[in-house]
Amino acid sequence: MRAPDWLTARPVAHRGLHDISRGIVENMPGAVQAAIAGNFAIEVDIQLTADGDAMVHHDHALGRLTEATGELIEKTAAELKAVTFKDTSERMMSLPDLCTMVAGRVPLVIEVKSHFAGDRKLVRRMAEVLSSYQGPAVGMSFDPDQVLALRELLPSRPRGIVAQRTYEDEYWAYLTQEQRDSMLYLRHGLQTQPHFVAFKVDHLPAPAPWIARNVFGCALLGWTVRTRDQRTRVGQYADQMIFEGFVP
Repeated sequence: MRAPDWLTARPVAHRGLHDISRGIVENMPGAVQAAIAGNFAIEVDIQLTADGDAMVHHDHALGRLTEATGELIEKTAAELKAVTFKDTSERMMSLPDLCTMVAGRVPLVIEVKSHFAGDRKLVRRMAEVLSSYQGPAVGMSFDPDQVLALRELLPSRPRGIVAQRTYEDEYWAYLTQEQRDSMLYLRHGLQTQPHFVAFKVDHLPAPAPWIARNVFGCALLGWTVRTRDQRTRVGQYADQMIFEGFVP
């Protein structure tokens, strides 16, 4: 069940090798190109559009990085490609755009963002795009159902669980307690059968990722590494880091 060696061979640039002080914005073409130039694997996020496409963007809603506002899922891919950003003249990419740009030069670590509503359209679109992509790529998600969809719809691609020790912080407040509990302790692992786990670095060490790594042979990535202490921690307890804010 372990991921291929290429996944952990090099540090993974979180949302690309972005640096807002230089006008390089997360999940945008410049961040992808910078990561390729540094020979780093690239972690990106994908979101579902109103017309069933996959766009490279972290937030469910526009506004933090963009001039426009509104939920991504309510806009078409064409509408999202026209959105202007605050700190760059670049435009949002689709997953096919990303694959064309990377062209297999470095591994892609694709996080499937979820509304936890049981909708598998995003993974289905991801499967369509990756069916003709020859480069190294993996999928992962916090949502157990999306990880299961990765297993069922992309069985030839390695898949991972994104996780942390608890889910009681404000970010997860929109989920029910049952949904939050379903993610605890990697308890869906026997069903989803991940090849790797991406675990919050500040929550390491923890029993569940230790068991996944040392008993079931899953590769373990620590996210998001930004400080020297976090880098030391990930070196002690994981196989590789997902990093931002510096160049390893």
